[in-house]
Parts: sequence; C-alpha cells; structure tokens
Amino acid sequence: MKKLTIILSVGVLLLIAASCGSVKSLYDQYEPNGRIPSDVMGINTANSLAENAPSPLSWREFFVDPLLQQLIDTALVRNTDLNSARIAIRQSETSLQMAKKSILPSLFFSPSGTIANFNSYTSKTYDVPLQVNWDMGSLGSYTNKKRAANAVVLQNQMREQAVQANLISTVAQQYFLLQLLDKQLEILNQTDSLWSASLEAQKVLWENGRVYSTAVNQLEASCLDVKTRIVDAKRNIRGVENAICLILAISPQPIPRNRWGSYLIPQLAKEEISAQMLLYRPDVKLADYAMEEAFYNMQNARSAFYPGLSLSGTLGWTNSAGGAVINPGKILTSIVGSIAQPIFARGQLKGNLELAKLAQEDMRNKYVQTIIEAGNQVNEALADCQAASEKYGYYHRQVGVLHDAYVGTHELMDNGKAIYLEVLTAQESLLSAQLNEAMNMYDASKAVIALYIALGGGTK
Repeated sequence: MKKLTIILSVGVLLLIAASCGSVKSLYDQYEPNGRIPSDVMGINTANSLAENAPSPLSWREFFVDPLLQQLIDTALVRNTDLNSARIAIRQSETSLQMAKKSILPSLFFSPSGTIANFNSYTSKTYDVPLQVNWDMGSLGSYTNKKRAANAVVLQNQMREQAVQANLISTVAQQYFLLQLLDKQLEILNQTDSLWSASLEAQKVLWENGRVYSTAVNQLEASCLDVKTRIVDAKRNIRGVENAICLILAISPQPIPRNRWGSYLIPQLAKEEISAQMLLYRPDVKLADYAMEEAFYNMQNARSAFYPGLSLSGTLGWTNSAGGAVINPGKILTSIVGSIAQPIFARGQLKGNLELAKLAQEDMRNKYVQTIIEAGNQVNEALADCQAASEKYGYYHRQVGVLHDAYVGTHELMDNGKAIYLEVLTAQESLLSAQLNEAMNMYDASKAVIALYIALGGGTK
C-alpha cells in the first residue's frame, strides 16, 4: 500500500508541476455560435427582421390536413433513410459511453498452470492472478475525448432532424402534387364534357348543312387531345401515389387525400421572420457541433504534450516463487506505476496538433458557408412566395376573362357570326389558363413549405 501511495504522490507532484503552464486551457469548454448576421437573408429582408426569433411551428401545426398528418406519421416510422439516421445516433451514443468509461481501470482474471518433467522430476506450478491496469492518460485527454464524443452524438441527432425535416417536406409536396393532379383531372373532365357536348351540336349543324365538315373535324381533334391529357393525368396520379408509397416503405396502393384547398397552409408574414431563426436549422446546428468536435480534438492533441500516468497491479495466489516451487502456494501482490512525459516523438505530436488546428479552421469555414447557403435558401423561398402571390391575381382574372370570351364566342358561332376556329382558340386558351392557375397554386404551396423548412421548420 505504501508503494502505491508513493507512486500516486510522485504522479500528483509531476502533474502539478506541469500545470504551472497552460494546463488550465486544456479544460476550456467550447462556446457555441449564437448570433446570425442580420443581413444574411439579403437586403430585401434585412429591414423586416424581428429582434427575437419566434420558435418554429410544429409540423402538426403547419400541416393541419389529417390525412397528410397520417402519411407523415407513417413515413416517420417506416422510412428507411430516417431509421438509418437513428441507428447512427445509437452508434455514436455507444461510442460516447465507451469514451466516458475509458477512465476506468480494466480488470482481468487470467489463471495459468505449468507441468514440467525433467530427469524423472515433475514440477507443477500455477498462478491464479487478478490483474488491474489503469491508464489515466495525459492531462485533459479524457475530458476532451468525452466532450468530442458527445459532439458527435449531437451531430448525428441533427442529421436525423435534417432527414426528418426533408422527409416531412417531401411527403407534403408529393401530397399537394397529388391534389394538384386531381384538380387538373377535374378541369380536364369538365372540359371534355363541355367540348363533347359542343361536338355533338356541331355534328347536328353539319348534318343540316349549316357548318362545314372541317369545323366538326377540328373540334373532334381538340376533344381527342383532351382525352389523351386525361389519360396522362391519371397516369401521373398513379406515379405520384407510387412515389409516396416508396417514401412510406409500403407496397403500391391508392393514397387517401382531401380535395385541393380543403386545408390551407399557414402563411409566414415578413415581420415574423428573423435571421436568428436560422439557428433552428439542423444543418446549422450540425455545422456548429462539428466545430465543437474539432475544438475538443484540437484540445486533445494539445494534451498529448503533457505527462500521462498509468498504474498496473496483480493480486493472486501462486506457488511459483522465482526458480523455486513451494507448496502450498502463497499470495502474490505487485504494483507498478509509471509516468511518461513526451520529449521527442519524431514530430508526431506537433504534426497532430497542426492537423487538428487546420481541421478546426476548416469546420469554421464550413459553418460560415452553411449560414450563407441558409440565408440564400430563405431569400429564394421568399421570392418564390412573392412571385406566386403576384401571379395568382393575374391568373384568376385571366381565367375569368377567357371564360367570358369562350361563352361569347360560342354564342356568336351559334348565331353564325363567328367561325369555328375562333371557338377552338377560345376553348384551348381557357383550358390552358385554368391549368396554369392550378399549377401556380401548387407552386405557391411549395414555396411556403420551402420557406418553412429553410427557417428551421419544427420536426416535433
């Protein structure tokens, strides 16, 4: 016991002596970045940024359609990419537990025996030892390794959130695309019904000699074109349903959904947008945690320049006393302590420290680039929202005007004051405007979703 006390005392004295330098800095904690430049989203949004960033909405508050919520819930449980991200978290958590336990001593039970025969003399020896090894490492190494491992866990958690946010966004966009296709199919079916009725009326007029056969042929060709579009729309619906099933990891099947416009997406006003909301983004958090890991790896590289302490001991029963064999056996105890202070390591310690510093600088640059890309995405989403909003009024008015033009032109043709080509032009222009209006509404919903995700949309 006295030997162990002496070894520990010497070790403590050496560690205290070494600590007279910059040892304290080895235990410094990383300070996360908590500020985002107010103009990172662009000049057009800088003046409207709020001082305090509101918490992001939960996806359930944002996507209120119950059928859409059911699809998202299924995706969050079954999606294979998300489950892979969860496995990565569990792996990193296991590594963290290993790092936390690395400071503990190791204990081994290793009995052994030997039988030797020489000149009719048989010697039997045995050892039943319990061995203890305790490598406490250099100053600060355990703490920094543990903190770096914790930063890896946090990074994997952010990767899971990023996958989850993208998954929620993808399911929502596919769901709205399905509703758009339903709307387009509804428009095409209505058009087919109206044009087919017009075709029948034109056939009656042709039979009575009031119009030429070319008018009937042109109108029939237009009707057939609409019917092919209906087939394409139905095929596209099947394709989107299959894509959703793939995301949900289920076999192909019809996807239940509500009609377009049954549930509106909340709009984000400019005064509700703050640059600080970017801190909610998983990729921004991940970049910050990557800098934290690099910081502690650099600290660990610095700790390698300081002395390390290791202890080992044996306690057991043996009958082998050097060259002699004694029976019965006796208790054997041994304690060995060592302190290693690096003096010259062929440049490895300095090289490792320099590499760690460069890695930390690289992570800092990547963090800055992540912030810039996040601000750019918000700016793009805001521009898309504004463009879709401005076009909505124009498309709505265009549909109304073209509908009136179609009705008027059709009446003129019935009275013999307009030719069939004018009616065909009015019909096709109205159909195109109706489809464009529906597409613009879908683009608007995509832009709002993109803005929601770009601002760190809640994944809870």
